[in-house]
Amino acid sequence: MNQILNNNYPNNNKTNKKLVKKYKIQLYISIFVLIFALSLLIFNWISYNKKENIAKELLNSINITRLYSNKAVSNSIDNSNAITNEEDPFVIGIIQIEKISLNYPILSTTSKDLLMISLCRCAGPMPNETGNLCIAGHNLVDYKFFSRLNELSIDDTIRIYSLDGNLIEYKIVEMYEVVPTDLSCLDQNVGDNKIVTLVTCNNVNGKRLIVVAEEIK
Repeated sequence: MNQILNNNYPNNNKTNKKLVKKYKIQLYISIFVLIFALSLLIFNWISYNKKENIAKELLNSINITRLYSNKAVSNSIDNSNAITNEEDPFVIGIIQIEKISLNYPILSTTSKDLLMISLCRCAGPMPNETGNLCIAGHNLVDYKFFSRLNELSIDDTIRIYSLDGNLIEYKIVEMYEVVPTDLSCLDQNVGDNKIVTLVTCNNVNGKRLIVVAEEIK
């Protein structure tokens, strides 16, 4: 019996060494994946905070009690490296939603670069004019922009400032989701009404979250 057990020891040692080697490899792979994931998380956090800081700088540069000329606004945001429409000021207004602590400048037009800076008008009139002002913004999860739109409810209030200091409050009347190809929310057939439509991504299902608000009269 002892001889049989002794004969098995070499095999057991070999098996144990293989297991130890296997576990070491798995450990190294796990550590590498963890370091990579943490690095990616830190990189995204720094990147998103840079975007947030640019939006805050733009917001701080705006005096909503006076109308900025194109030149004045452009000079105040030279660091953004953005290209704007010559007919519109770069920043056309401010949107505030107290319930979700949202406070951002509204940029005059939409492009890939501008959407990385702040919220953008993607269709419709200038702020607080007749029509359907459509505002698009990235859902940066906890790093803000439109990440908390899903926390809003019907009858919540949205405040829009135009650059001449005019404030109009809007009440949310609809919230729904659409597929990315559905652009019906941009429709301008709203009569003499003043409408604000907010558009962002649902990062879970890939659809678009739409929030529609009407002027409180």
